[in-house]
Amino acid sequence: MLCWGVARSGRIAAPTIEGRERGHEGMQARQGLYDPRYEHDACGVGFIANIKNRKSHEIIAQGVTILHNLAHRGAVSADPCAGDGAGILIQIPDGLFRAEATALKFTLPAEGAYGVGMVFLPRTDATRQACEEVITHFVTAEGQTLLGWRDVPVDPSVLGETIRPNAPVIRQFFVGRGANCADADALERKLFVIRKQSHKELRSRNLPDSTNFYIASLSTRTIIYKGMVICENLARFYRDLEDKRAESALALVHARFSTNTFPSWELAHPFRYLAHNGEINTLRGNINWMMARRHSMTSKLLGNDLDKLWPLIGDGNSD
Repeated sequence: MLCWGVARSGRIAAPTIEGRERGHEGMQARQGLYDPRYEHDACGVGFIANIKNRKSHEIIAQGVTILHNLAHRGAVSADPCAGDGAGILIQIPDGLFRAEATALKFTLPAEGAYGVGMVFLPRTDATRQACEEVITHFVTAEGQTLLGWRDVPVDPSVLGETIRPNAPVIRQFFVGRGANCADADALERKLFVIRKQSHKELRSRNLPDSTNFYIASLSTRTIIYKGMVICENLARFYRDLEDKRAESALALVHARFSTNTFPSWELAHPFRYLAHNGEINTLRGNINWMMARRHSMTSKLLGNDLDKLWPLIGDGNSD
């Protein structure tokens, strides 16, 4: 067993994020004494894994325990059940999802031949339907198969009273590998292309409540359960995490403490590839470097799909 954790205070970020007069994604517009250029975090991070890659529910339970022990690193508002957010990244719990798919009357292919998306959807019915249609469109357009949807079992009663009225609708969608993907790695790349195009399309439409659309994860390998939940309540909110059929060989957890950043569901950690303590003062530099390199970039693996990914780092995003 490998277990690791860290909790440290983030230093004050240098004022390098310039020109953010408007709010993007989870960021608020400049107002009063608040300036998004000075945002920084001071979070807690933990990781546990079975070094022989043996999946079990115990690993998930131990990851949740680590998260409980990081509660002092997560911010809590005057509403005791409302915080800056917490989350966990685990491997795809194939046994759980296979049984659930059967109950929902669709069939999952072998592990690695399908991906799972965890998506936050708007509460507005028409906008939510539009979001699901956009996802379905790009899955099909990229040669993959939309196998089915699942409502994620949640317990809203553990959310803070200030959070509950605006909590997103949380669903999972399952994507089967198409003929244009030779293996799991090729499907993983296609899922990346599908996710980026879906976000870009929906942001461009400016639909009511569409800013609440966010794909927390879309992968053949891992899935993320996160949100504006205090550490102690994450597994109570997401019932999958307490389901014995959910198994993983690793768990990455995060307790968020954004010292002067407005919290939101999408900015809770882990992000799709990492969980970090803060230090976002390099974000503007990363965005500028990617923009400067755009027209000279090529990829043997992505091919023409590379052109579909821009902006690769959207303004306001940190992963």
